[in-house]
Amino acid sequence: MNRLKAAASPYLLQHKDNPVHWWEWGEEAFAEAKNSGRPVLLSVGYAACHWCHVMAHESFENEATAALMNELFVNIKVDREERPDIDHVYMSALHSLGEQGGWPLTMFLTADGEPFWGGTYFPPEARYGRPSFSSVLNQIATIHMQDPQRIAKNAEAIKAALIRGETAAGDGQRHEPDLDEVARQVAQAFDPHHGGLRGAPKFPNPGLVELLWRHGARTRDSLTLQRAARSLERMARGGIYDHLGGGFARYSVDERWLVPHFEKMLYDNAQLLSLYALEGARSGDPLALMAAEGIVAWLEREMLLPEGAFAASLDADSDGVEGKYYVWTARELHELLPPDEYALFAQHYDVTPHGNWEEVTIPNRLETPDPDAAIEAELAPIREKLLAIRSKRIPPARDDKILADWNGLMIAALARAAGLLDRPHWLALAKGAYHFVAESMADGDGLAHSYREGRLIRPGFALDHAAMIDAALALYDATSEQHYLDRAKRWAEHLWRHYRSSETGLLGMTRNDSSSLPVIPRPSHDDAVPNAIGVHAGNLLRLAAKTGDAEDRARAESFLDAALGAAARAPMAHGSVLNAYDLARNGVEIVVAGTNRDAFRRAALKLPYTTTIVIDCPDPEALPAEHPAAAMVSRAGEGAAFICFSGRCLPPVTEPNRLAEALEAAR
Repeated sequence: MNRLKAAASPYLLQHKDNPVHWWEWGEEAFAEAKNSGRPVLLSVGYAACHWCHVMAHESFENEATAALMNELFVNIKVDREERPDIDHVYMSALHSLGEQGGWPLTMFLTADGEPFWGGTYFPPEARYGRPSFSSVLNQIATIHMQDPQRIAKNAEAIKAALIRGETAAGDGQRHEPDLDEVARQVAQAFDPHHGGLRGAPKFPNPGLVELLWRHGARTRDSLTLQRAARSLERMARGGIYDHLGGGFARYSVDERWLVPHFEKMLYDNAQLLSLYALEGARSGDPLALMAAEGIVAWLEREMLLPEGAFAASLDADSDGVEGKYYVWTARELHELLPPDEYALFAQHYDVTPHGNWEEVTIPNRLETPDPDAAIEAELAPIREKLLAIRSKRIPPARDDKILADWNGLMIAALARAAGLLDRPHWLALAKGAYHFVAESMADGDGLAHSYREGRLIRPGFALDHAAMIDAALALYDATSEQHYLDRAKRWAEHLWRHYRSSETGLLGMTRNDSSSLPVIPRPSHDDAVPNAIGVHAGNLLRLAAKTGDAEDRARAESFLDAALGAAARAPMAHGSVLNAYDLARNGVEIVVAGTNRDAFRRAALKLPYTTTIVIDCPDPEALPAEHPAAAMVSRAGEGAAFICFSGRCLPPVTEPNRLAEALEAAR
């Protein structure tokens, strides 16, 4: 029988009517494997995954293939977004076999959960240089039955590789990366014309773009800042950006950012919102401002749930066709728009008779003229008209589970972008989502990972807590409401107590007492989301500055010590850790004091949050005695801001509109 009908995950529910006898991950499935003597087939995917849908239609919905799976294996289906720990461990196992990886992930396990072979997508008949799925099933089952020693040997080798991989980051030595040299290395890897890492497919890589942006903004290095700004510009012009509805797709299949893989993920748009708000505030670039505003418009229109938090993703497919919801034909646009509107839209969004991708048009502005204010005023209602027409199409499926980590990333982005760009409504959205996650997804002193229709998946993972601490700190900066800071401190203590390895100093994805996987995954590198260590090291640096607690600073340094060795060896994979290290070495504290300090706080929130930490000082006693501004805040009068770094503070800034100028001069 198929046991997915009671699942909470929308991805698992997509498979509830398969003839495959699916199990959810759990002790019962592995007990069945032991009792029956069958190996486990583990299939990992996610709701917005195109090739997951393809394999489901070709194999999991096929009666003959399902019968073979049911006869030979105990079949477990996992949503990688619901259980990123399972995905990480078994994807790492696949990598140890020399495979590149991807989704759907197809792994074969012993009844004890130990991987012994695997792959990704398998076609129903041999093609693409891949064997047919049915032949793989038969071969694996035969080897499992006839050569158990070979299975055990493979499993032991893979487990040893997993253990080595999870302990490699913390080498016990202190590393001090040269951030200038790292930034130059990353800049050289970026495409000078198209932006992003050279070649295709092209992913946004927000951690690396942020690294370049930080370095360029701090040092005035034209190369690194240009590479970051160019990447943001070309993405905002490309088809990866939805020029009608806002928001960014997961990645582009080409080097120009033209043809997206059309799924839209909450975490990508959270990280990109932060970057576009930073660049928009710095340069006033209309494209950056458009992209930031478009992300939030999409978020509010298509991702905001009744609970006040945000859904996880939108599928790439609609009506069974990838991208169908988003593309247009020239003929269709001719019929929908008056001739003058068609001509104007075609000129600015690359509409041609045969399209720019497989006879259809993906609206983009890669090589089209930039409209002036008058033309933009004409284009805006055309876009609105086409968006309204598009909304009547069959929409992509939405994965409406609420994930604490992805929501945390978006809440922090909204709160900071609201200050940078003076968008108070964005702050209200952030507060609403935060309230739901903090209250309805609480799990003791910590957090659950996922919520859907009243069901929680718990306990949460390290990034759930790290991202929500960051969100709480961003909201504390924006509001000065103490409860945000109190909760951030409580979650930080929970994370330190239950997720940190005393042996390596690294954060585990799961709690230290978890035992359902062959190893506790403790990666230091970024995935599509930033690594919890990088996020939380930054959190602790901000907490230390705000509370004066030296222990928080020591804990931040200990996490950096544990991860910087791996970051030095593979900087391209460790953007979040290196960005936290940048904050540790180059951070500037902005102390706002005085009876009317709110204007100074708002001015401080318009500064790049990447290397500034705002400290609200409601009275002279609020600062620790050893803080370099402690002796100065009593003279703040009605209001002043103090710029402090390297153990010293500059003379007070007494006009809010001079704060940015004073900070620039201080650098």
